[in-house]
Amino acid sequence: MTAAGSEVLTDVTAEIPADLVDRASRLVADVPDHPVPGVTFKDITPLLADGPTFADVVAHLVEHAPAGVDLVAGMEARGFVVGAPVAVGLGAGFLPVRKQGKLPRQVLAESYDLEYGSAVIEMHPDTVPAGARVLVVDDVLATGGTAAATVRLVEAAGGVVVGLSFLMELTFLGGRAQLEGRDVRTLLTY
Repeated sequence: MTAAGSEVLTDVTAEIPADLVDRASRLVADVPDHPVPGVTFKDITPLLADGPTFADVVAHLVEHAPAGVDLVAGMEARGFVVGAPVAVGLGAGFLPVRKQGKLPRQVLAESYDLEYGSAVIEMHPDTVPAGARVLVVDDVLATGGTAAATVRLVEAAGGVVVGLSFLMELTFLGGRAQLEGRDVRTLLTY
């Protein structure tokens, strides 16, 4: 998902502490040729395993979230890991956005394109009260397909997406273009 040897840049608009950027970026491991040849996967497992850094990342995402969030929507699977503690920190509910076929009741579904294929995500529409203010949280903003599909799902269910927060952004994939006009915040950019 990134070019080999890419440099970590900071998103200056988010007022990110340099020490947090340094600690977090050192804990993101590059895995070449995963899931397909030519793609370098950004593995956040080492960051998640470092309790103090993970806690500081979550605290930063909570501190820089839009005001008045009712729900945090996290996309399967790493969006669950990052989004759920953000929801707890905000005192908000958590809305799991699942891969196709995982939810047992009525669903809304959206298809989208990935860097290396396509997929479908789903959510229960009855978990979003009309007018609920929703923050979308995921580990990575790449092509923007998953995030844009999640925005469409939340809005189709009657929610209002007030922002999107990501642990990292792969800027060379242009995902922000799919989220034009949205409040998009990232901790790390590559």
